[in-house]
Amino acid sequence: MNYRNWIILSILMISVFAVQAQDKKPIQLSDLTHIVTVSNPEITPDGKQVVFVKNYMEAEKDGKFDYKRQLILMNLNHPELTKVLNSPTYEISNFTLSPDGKKLAFTKSWEGKSQIWILPMDGGESQVLTDEKEGASSPVWSPDGKKILFSFSVPLWAMEGTPPWENPRPGRSYGDEPNYEAINAGKAKEELKPNMDGSVEELRAWLAKNAAKNDPRVIDRLNFLGERGLSTDISFRHLGVYDLETGTSEILTSGYQSFGGAEWAPDGSYILTTSVESDQHPDLNRELNSSIYKINLADHAVSKLIGSDDYRYTGATFSPDGKWILISGQKTDEDRNFNQSLLGVAKPDGSGIRWFTESLDRRVGGAKWSDDSQSIYFAGPNEGGVTLYKAEVGNGKVSPIITGPVGVGDYDIQGNQLVYSLTQVSNPNELYKADLNGKSAQQLTQFNETWLSDRWVSQPIAHQFKQDGFEVDYWVMPPYGLKEGMKYPTLLEMHGGPTAMWGPGESSMWHEFQVLAGRGYGIVYANPRGSGGYGKEFQKGNYQDWGDGPAKDVLTALDKAGEEYEWIDEDQLVLTGGSYAGYLTAWIVGHDHRFKAAVTQRGVYELTFFMGEGNAWRLVPNYFGYPWEEGAKEILDYNSPQTYVQNIETPLLIFHGDNDLRTGVRQSELLYKSLKIMDKPVEYIRYPREGHELSRSGEINHRFDRIGRIVEFFERYVTHPN
Repeated sequence: MNYRNWIILSILMISVFAVQAQDKKPIQLSDLTHIVTVSNPEITPDGKQVVFVKNYMEAEKDGKFDYKRQLILMNLNHPELTKVLNSPTYEISNFTLSPDGKKLAFTKSWEGKSQIWILPMDGGESQVLTDEKEGASSPVWSPDGKKILFSFSVPLWAMEGTPPWENPRPGRSYGDEPNYEAINAGKAKEELKPNMDGSVEELRAWLAKNAAKNDPRVIDRLNFLGERGLSTDISFRHLGVYDLETGTSEILTSGYQSFGGAEWAPDGSYILTTSVESDQHPDLNRELNSSIYKINLADHAVSKLIGSDDYRYTGATFSPDGKWILISGQKTDEDRNFNQSLLGVAKPDGSGIRWFTESLDRRVGGAKWSDDSQSIYFAGPNEGGVTLYKAEVGNGKVSPIITGPVGVGDYDIQGNQLVYSLTQVSNPNELYKADLNGKSAQQLTQFNETWLSDRWVSQPIAHQFKQDGFEVDYWVMPPYGLKEGMKYPTLLEMHGGPTAMWGPGESSMWHEFQVLAGRGYGIVYANPRGSGGYGKEFQKGNYQDWGDGPAKDVLTALDKAGEEYEWIDEDQLVLTGGSYAGYLTAWIVGHDHRFKAAVTQRGVYELTFFMGEGNAWRLVPNYFGYPWEEGAKEILDYNSPQTYVQNIETPLLIFHGDNDLRTGVRQSELLYKSLKIMDKPVEYIRYPREGHELSRSGEINHRFDRIGRIVEFFERYVTHPN
């Protein structure tokens, strides 16, 4: 990262802010529905066109907005020549072109099940292809385009035989009650009459019949929480192949293990996939290492190709020339929760593994081969942006292709062409093309250009400081209408995760930051210790320290910004963050009283209780240990914001979604009720139907409401210069 250039450029840009502000209006809350993003680009085999997804929002008849997707076909030499391939919808996914480029396979629901559909590229309506009882998704074309590999999910109750692990219900055994899920699905017969007053067997049948209606819910698994409700059922992902010539499908895998990330061998005779083979309950398999398996199509024989006690393998893809396998994985030593991802190659027989990205020390993914099999492209968060890298297979050299204060999203490569989506501060997302070195870039879409043409955009200015052995990045965004000699209220924004990363190349906060800057707030945000995008040691920097260290980093960033920029009014500071940053917001206001107001969103406030309520509960043992382990309870209590709730004086607004089970809604109830009992200034907002992703993919009217309430709450406590 070249901070000198960033700062020089930013100073030049800020010098014209006042002039811009005279002619342009700031980003509005309602502009959320103007934002268009592009994803899933795939270059056609002839290299002349690209298929991509346009993601946008559209008003319905009732005036509410809904999410929409359209498939677009664009001429790469004449990007003005486009063709819309489908009517607006949000149900389609997993788009992939056939090897000859004449058909597009995708996933869409059909009669209540996800199925594979085919769309002819030369015109015509899409048609459903598969009719699998358990559904079908994730299509992968065979090299000759005659078959499609697909994935499907089989619930435990529909599996044949008996699981290899003991029945998790104490004192019970498999088969000691009728399988009413199978009976109701017509896959079994009711041979025992249920009777509440009958024998133990008849009573069990009666109870099982009730449970099959989910009334009541019988919970016997460890990971019983989903994102928005209970997840009491277990399913296994399996693989099948559909033959387009015969119109028939065959099932490749079965049993009590899941298979994923499947790819064809170049000659189409076998498939590579990843799986974990174990006789343990799936909820207990987390510490086991996944391996790469080979499945022969002729006899469906499954054999392990690559496996190790030291690595978990998460994917394998053949090079175009068939001489190498691109593998992805992660080292699984005592630091497995903090180790970065790895990319490398192996020979087709699984031997000769060479890792390329160990020294890069980043969590990377989305790897693709170049057509000549000489290079591998991949992307990952990196110091406030998302960088696109290239690794040379011959010597393992890794080089950044597109980097800096930008974010590379989905991309594709073909021949000497690179097509990618890009996030910049000046434009939240557009599609670009360049050569394979990232040079000669050309913008292909202008979806956001029109509405942005009369908008003022706040440009973040990059800074860095050293603290406790860590180099911490932070950014400062000036407010709309900045005038010399005037002071402005300033907002400290913080990210969640805790391993998330913010920066000019991160897209999720683009709209919120710009709306608040447009409302006259300066913004300071940082990547404190524990953030991703800076390597393993930095990411592990908040181990057993969620509060003191990260809070010190973000508050130091705020202090240094106040020293650097005279327009920051240090008597009018406000604070917000969501998820882990909701935690950090509550921690800070329990220890620091400089803020006029704060908003904590879908956070965690009592860590021991979090282990029992949230589906992200493994963060507790991963960072602190289990509460019953020696010394762990004291660390958990010390790091829990609820421990210091009596010290909170800052007016606090609390957000949570009714169905948020990632962090657990009882966390916010505990914080609110505690403050209310002590007659502290607090307000509590609950969003119906919302899970943890409210700010990114929640109902659009709720996304409007959330930012609107943040602004309104802060306005109660700050004043702006005239």
